[in-house]
Amino acid sequence: MKSHTEYLLFETARLREFVNITDRVESALAKSGVREGMILISAMHITAGVWVNDAEDGLLADIGDWLEHLAPYKKDYRHHRTGETNGDAHLKSLLVHHQVIVPVTDGKLDLGPWQQVYYAEFDGRRKKRVIIKVMGE
Repeated sequence: MKSHTEYLLFETARLREFVNITDRVESALAKSGVREGMILISAMHITAGVWVNDAEDGLLADIGDWLEHLAPYKKDYRHHRTGETNGDAHLKSLLVHHQVIVPVTDGKLDLGPWQQVYYAEFDGRRKKRVIIKVMGE
């Protein structure tokens, strides 16, 4: 079995941002030489996430609105008593989760016709990482 690891670095301009990383995941897969296997994409921070969904601007806006509705920014999170101000970012991260596994078939990401891989930043403007781990034959 082969494996290949890469790290993506992010420092988003905005506090909350959704970044399509499909091309970067495909690049890591190509470098790995893996033809059949799995690829793990995982945000290495507790205020970020990774998901697979459609790359449509209206849907991304809807996702942002939905997350804000479920975990709104507010000043009275208990977490803020520690001096932090990102309680909502932790909750949003839980909703989208921090990692995905995508099958690899014939050397390609085996995604549906509209599926793309996204990095979701909820507490940006500082350095963050995502790990890509390709495993297979």
